[in-house]
Amino acid sequence: MVSTRYVYVDESKRTGYVLAATTVPDPEAARRVIRSLILPGQRRLHMKHEQPRRRRAIVSALVATPVEATIYDAGRGYPTDLAAREACLRALIEDLAKADNGEVQLVIEQDDSLVRSDRHELYRLVRQAGVTEILEYRHRRANEEPLLALPDVVAWCWVRSGDWRRRIKPILTAARRIDP
Repeated sequence: MVSTRYVYVDESKRTGYVLAATTVPDPEAARRVIRSLILPGQRRLHMKHEQPRRRRAIVSALVATPVEATIYDAGRGYPTDLAAREACLRALIEDLAKADNGEVQLVIEQDDSLVRSDRHELYRLVRQAGVTEILEYRHRRANEEPLLALPDVVAWCWVRSGDWRRRIKPILTAARRIDP
């Protein structure tokens, strides 16, 4: 039986360019956790809009969930956010190709201004890495896929550093600096 890895990706541009990728072994269980955190009237979880006390509760729930996270931090070393994004996506695809343990479903938070360039770049990167048969990617809006809250939380905590970064440490498997 071939196992499938489910990887969810979001970005932060607050202090340079950071891409967070979370791997979720059991998407349905993780969706239940995320849905339980969405308040009445909210369409989705988004750390930018939460109060500090609630942010702490969300992070605590996340680290209690069986997920793993990787940070791809391009900082401010690239001439544009698009160049930084492409470098981070390249590193992500290379990491997924190296893991060589089953199929991969990659879900990237949809930014309409980037979908076209992402598709072009991902098409090239997936072929270059030789994983066309095992890696499938798609873009989704965060209100359509609750699990996109996971990389949002991780990226938010990473760029705020200090105590927030310490709080996500239990699920952080790697933090890669992506230099030009």
